Amino acid sequence: MPDLRKTRKDLKVVLGVMLAVDLLAAALYFSPLIGSAETRRTEMNQLQSELTLKTRQVAPLKDLPQKVNVASHQISDFYKRRFPSQNSEILTEVGKLASANGVRIEQGRYKPGESVTVGLQQVNMEYDLAGSYTSLARFINAVERDDMFFVIDGVSLGGDPQGPVKLSVKLETYLKVGS
Repeated sequence: MPDLRKTRKDLKVVLGVMLAVDLLAAALYFSPLIGSAETRRTEMNQLQSELTLKTRQVAPLKDLPQKVNVASHQISDFYKRRFPSQNSEILTEVGKLASANGVRIEQGRYKPGESVTVGLQQVNMEYDLAGSYTSLARFINAVERDDMFFVIDGVSLGGDPQGPVKLSVKLETYLKVGS
């Protein structure tokens, strides 16, 4: 026959352990460490909004390899269309822009710059121009909008009150090297 005293003692120990676990669970439930249901809900909503924000921040990186391929094609197209491969193309383009806008080139200075690491060589130019104020303004506008890449570094206005307006323009462009 089983020993009832031992069984009763074992049951008391088990009940004591279960009571201790219940007390610990109740203490944690009402403790400020865990927080109330409202606090947990607030924290859940905050974490959800952070997740949404992070998802929006990462969205531009979606399909990144395809975007890199498109960008590299656009860059190569930009180089082909906007940068000349011969010096004569630069001079011809400036001459065309001047004649199309009724501007006379009185003097032009041309100085190749240092080679740039991406296969481009800087070309610095300075032109003394003459014409009416409106034709010089149209010329500057045409240079800025031209398919060939030009950077206007400086403009100096001068001339006689009786004669045509004189303009000194400093330009910069780039020449493809090794093409």
